[in-house]
Amino acid sequence: MSALTPVDVPDALAAAYAKHSGAAGRAWIAALPALAADFLDHWALRPDGPVGHGMASLVLPVIRADDTLAALRLQPITAENVDVPTGLRTWNGDGKVLLLDHDPDTGTLLLERLDASRPLSAVADDTAAMRILADLLARLVAVPAPAGVRQLADIAAAMLDEAPRAAASLRDPADQRLLRTCASAVAEVIGEPGDRMLHWDLHYDNILAGEREPWLAIDPEPLAGDPGFDLLPAMDNRWDEVVATGDVTRAVLRRFDLLTETLNLDRHRATAWTLGRVLQNALWDIEDGEPTLHPIQVAIAEALLHREGLGTFATG
Repeated sequence: MSALTPVDVPDALAAAYAKHSGAAGRAWIAALPALAADFLDHWALRPDGPVGHGMASLVLPVIRADDTLAALRLQPITAENVDVPTGLRTWNGDGKVLLLDHDPDTGTLLLERLDASRPLSAVADDTAAMRILADLLARLVAVPAPAGVRQLADIAAAMLDEAPRAAASLRDPADQRLLRTCASAVAEVIGEPGDRMLHWDLHYDNILAGEREPWLAIDPEPLAGDPGFDLLPAMDNRWDEVVATGDVTRAVLRRFDLLTETLNLDRHRATAWTLGRVLQNALWDIEDGEPTLHPIQVAIAEALLHREGLGTFATG
């Protein structure tokens, strides 16, 4: 049945794999139509709309044999997504898209169908959207992470090891100082890294409208750690609106306060772990050859440090 149904790989997805994954990525893209057809047959699925894609996955709307609407998601297994099935099973649909089936050999997921045409970013009122996100995030991080999920403690330790070399590669002394300050903030809290289940990438476009609940989160990268490490992706949503307020520091702190109050977080610890996310993003950018810190990341870090006091996290 479905073996006769062609699955066209979007050009943007193919280009992304060719750019970032080289020959291995091109090979996976070449095999993708046959892989999709295999799972349409294996799980008795009928295609039900045009193919979609994210940054690294192909998503095909489907209908199960019992007429349940679902979404078939195909993506190579990586360090970033290997814990996704565990995370989805642990959340079990509480604020999160439901996992209907999973193939451990290929990483292929069968998920609850949500409305991809209605992301939370379509909500015009930023405060209302941020409250929805904060309420969802509070539910997600209330869940203890199961054994085996990647640990923030390990990731933070690796960041601290890399930070001195990374700082030395930055062109601007001010950027160097800020990166070292972020590292000092992480060093202050690394002894208590937390044990909650983190989403690691919850922003407006990773929340979609659903039928079972009005809004549900998608695309987690499960991590066991402190909820403060999960705030930054929400804080740089729709940055042009932050700039348009005319007071970036005030707008950043308004978002930060809404998140920390909803999640009932200690503000100082949440500041430290948010600076840890700035550090993580900076290390990724430096690894990609960037000689300066991203201005949005700098603005967020400086806003938080403005409130804490620039000398709060001594750089040693």
